[in-house]
Amino acid sequence: MKWAAAAAAMAALAGVATSAHAAGPIPVDRVAARFEASELGGPARPRFIFERELAFEARVEALAEKKRGFALGGAYEDRHLRAALERHVTEEILQSLPIEPAVSSDDIRRRAVTATLVLEQRVDGRENLLEAATAEGLEEGDLQVIVRRQARASLYLDRMVAPMLNPSDAELLEVLRSEPTPYRGRPFDQVATPLRHWYVEERLVSALAAFFQGARARIRIVIIGRE
Repeated sequence: MKWAAAAAAMAALAGVATSAHAAGPIPVDRVAARFEASELGGPARPRFIFERELAFEARVEALAEKKRGFALGGAYEDRHLRAALERHVTEEILQSLPIEPAVSSDDIRRRAVTATLVLEQRVDGRENLLEAATAEGLEEGDLQVIVRRQARASLYLDRMVAPMLNPSDAELLEVLRSEPTPYRGRPFDQVATPLRHWYVEERLVSALAAFFQGARARIRIVIIGRE
């Protein structure tokens, strides 16, 4: 996708979403982007991303940035839409790829529980997550679809690329001592769980970005503007 050509459409999407929320009523959902990838069957099998879901995912990116201390000019900006779109596309591709040995429904369910906790921590709490979902008209079932997609994609990366979902305590202790984490200087036994979630998410973000960069020549994304 050529981002320079799509910047105006992305900005328009952000502006329309913001003005719609300010007005109160939530409009009927629409397709905001479509994409094709060779792993998904190419042009014969395009996938679609809807506006509400993409806007919610952009809010997540913005909230994660805010938690790191960055000031925001609104609910989200163009860079958050871009990051959300790239992550969504990457997760869609990864969740469709075969895993050997195959994962069970229990594997996905367990990972989805952890993925939910990681997502809540990423946006600084469950309340922020639910507020972001409500702002875009998403319900609990919509969130579960997103979380299960993330769970399946992360299992692919963990099983087929490099182990990253279950770091050992020794690994986490070394991270706490040597890396600039939000928990540096605090006792390990007090921060072990949030540190684990933070570390896993950081590794997943890096792995997702690396996969997207490696696959982008095989991906075609089209932003669909409003008429």
